[in-house]
Amino acid sequence: MKPPTHLITNFTKIYRRPPTLLSYAPGRVNLLGEHIDYNDGWVFPVAIDRFAWLAACPTSSDVVTIHALDLGEDISFNISQLDDKLDPQSRPLPKWAHYPAGVAWSLQQNDLKLKGFDAVLTSTVPVGAGLSSSAAIEVAFAVAWQAFSGWDVDRMSLARMCQRAENSYVGVNSGLMDQFASLHGVAGSALFFDCRTLEWEPVPLPQGIALVIADTNVRRSLGDSAYNERRAACEEAVHILAMHLPNVAALRDVSVQDFENHRHLLSPVIQRRAEHVVRECARTLRGVEELQAGDASKFGALMLEGHASLRDLYEVSCPELNALVEIATDLPGCYGARLTGAGFGGCTVNLVDRSLAEPFAQGLSKAYKKRVGKEAAVWICQAAEGAGVVDRDLQ
Repeated sequence: MKPPTHLITNFTKIYRRPPTLLSYAPGRVNLLGEHIDYNDGWVFPVAIDRFAWLAACPTSSDVVTIHALDLGEDISFNISQLDDKLDPQSRPLPKWAHYPAGVAWSLQQNDLKLKGFDAVLTSTVPVGAGLSSSAAIEVAFAVAWQAFSGWDVDRMSLARMCQRAENSYVGVNSGLMDQFASLHGVAGSALFFDCRTLEWEPVPLPQGIALVIADTNVRRSLGDSAYNERRAACEEAVHILAMHLPNVAALRDVSVQDFENHRHLLSPVIQRRAEHVVRECARTLRGVEELQAGDASKFGALMLEGHASLRDLYEVSCPELNALVEIATDLPGCYGARLTGAGFGGCTVNLVDRSLAEPFAQGLSKAYKKRVGKEAAVWICQAAEGAGVVDRDLQ
């Protein structure tokens, strides 16, 4: 893993000494299984070669000082005084700082000892684009603290602690998929993850396939009520269906047939939300089988089905996302396309013939500008390894 040289240079300039450690954590794109991680479902993410990077050096105090290179901001917090989300001068921490502060809070809730450090943070994961920029930052800080403090914690437990930071400290009611993918990424593979049992396996991506990500440049906030409304709708559906079906603890437990037999019990809105989740669970299981068999065409068709469901049933798409998917399906080499992430803006993921990936990316960007009047950042990405640290040759 080659670190960005400007990170080390800036750290040395700001703190007048070189860092002793770099940590990195990838963003992720989800191929299938959207909005079902918090329904105990199965998801199919890929860690991508866009990373949050942290350069750090421990100190003798309890204070963490962070220079956010991309924002040009400096913040600090005391790891023993986190409950009020204030800096040492009793000023409110900016929202982005709640993520590293939340990780410190969550790790200490699990009785893990932490050290203060000086840090410089940068990231190539676009913020608010549905590629888990927040999880990448959380994980980069978590693995740095683990390296400095030396405690022995497995990666799944670390993922859950980062999730708790986001849920309980930041206040975003997200599932486990993002932190899991950032910590468990396997180069060249997608990750088939059972959000209930936490069992997972890497599934190698077929040769000759490229993943192309397209950013609408439309931004949404996960804190928006729409996300929590959908989660509440799923919980209401479970409450109603569990009165009529045995062993239903989450929508993952409802088969497509059982849903069809009982959909009349649900209000129209709750019915649409639940139908997406039930069918998306089944779609993900089928999709993994198709990709394991190397059938990109059938997998791509399931991606398109998933997008239609997110658009029409879960209602988390937007005109720009729909435009990108519609344009992509008309371009040569595209097997499938769909929105990825929470929706309401952000990115699409496209499964493309590798030999046509470059002209596909250029054609998608050009057609989107013509149709929507906005620039779309489009790039070809690789399935990357999970989070780690670099502690050599940092001068």
